[in-house]
Amino acid sequence: MISEPLLPDVGVLALVPDFWSMQWQPRHHLLTRLAQYFHVAWVSPAHERHEIWTMLRTLTTKDTGAAQLPGFIVYTPEFWLPRLYRPKWLAKLLFAQRLKRARSLLTKRGCKKIILYLWRPEFEPALASAPFDLSCYHIDDEYSFSTTEVVLSEAEARLIAQVDQVFIHSPGLLQKKGTINPHTALVPNGVDYPAYAKAWREPFDISSIPHPRIGYTGFIKKQLDWSLLFRLICQHREWSFVFVGPLNHHLEIGNIIQQLSMQPNVHFLGTKSVQDLAAYPQHFDVCIMPYQANGYTQYIYPLKLHEYLASGCPIVGTPLRSLKEFADVVALASTPDDWSAAILKALSPAANTAECRAARQAVAKQHDWNLLTLRIAKTLAWRLGQELVDRLAEFPKGYVGPLISIGTRG
Repeated sequence: MISEPLLPDVGVLALVPDFWSMQWQPRHHLLTRLAQYFHVAWVSPAHERHEIWTMLRTLTTKDTGAAQLPGFIVYTPEFWLPRLYRPKWLAKLLFAQRLKRARSLLTKRGCKKIILYLWRPEFEPALASAPFDLSCYHIDDEYSFSTTEVVLSEAEARLIAQVDQVFIHSPGLLQKKGTINPHTALVPNGVDYPAYAKAWREPFDISSIPHPRIGYTGFIKKQLDWSLLFRLICQHREWSFVFVGPLNHHLEIGNIIQQLSMQPNVHFLGTKSVQDLAAYPQHFDVCIMPYQANGYTQYIYPLKLHEYLASGCPIVGTPLRSLKEFADVVALASTPDDWSAAILKALSPAANTAECRAARQAVAKQHDWNLLTLRIAKTLAWRLGQELVDRLAEFPKGYVGPLISIGTRG
């Protein structure tokens, strides 16, 4: 076990939109693994002013569940550094103070070079608020969240042009935003391959659910095609539909979720820890990605794609742009009839041969988070200078980093 990052004199100041202990997203997977190479400070959002009293009552400013990794730090701003909006001069001052305190955690660990790593457009002011040696912007979503096509905002375009390095996670977003900055790289979502490919004992809460199981893991959200799901559920009472993940409280889907919850062949199993979630796809008979096809989903790269593939289980999904590249290992369906036919085919012995399962897993293995993180680390080291590139080359090839066992993800 390596006790500190390979390049302990380099620190990553990561500004993220959520608290460490929330459901795991690509930034959780990448930043914890990036701590194998550099010191990483996860800068949680500042609390709103109205939350200060709650913080004082609990007598804590720590983000519980922080990863116990040698190179990883979680910084939760103190109660006296809340997020303000007015007056602007005070909001700017508090923001700069939060960055200063987070940055000091890295310099106290001996970091001589600082990488400012931004995960949302609203963090652009950081470029003028904290000293850094390299700036990076990671785009892992279409932040307009619009179901219809919208033009790139001036603010985000400005940020993309200003930073030294851009990472983008989907082909659609690469086409839309990848021509602004010449230092732009495509880094898709990945999978903890050993965890999802490992044979797991059947989880207790799924063991009594009859086969065939048509399963989904992830956020229960409005972006899913609920009219399609409702039709499939009603037409195929012989199939068990299993949903594993937290419910997003979108008003648009409240009624249909309530209706589906009363169906005897529908099972909502709730949120699972990031390590427990890996056991579920391999105990489905078919994994599904039933997204709506619209102006938002054309830009997504489902986190569950390679998790499903690593399980070896047959997959059916909406023909999104990011999924079309994997049409040889993912069945794509548009209409309800197409979905019924695709699921029936996925349940056949021909779709479940050892060769088919191995082909799916081979694709997933190429997208292991450790491999993707290494690509990012090499890129950052290259941008900082040849000396760091040479030192990075000394990293033990057989080392895959510590097991991540804290946190939950949908």
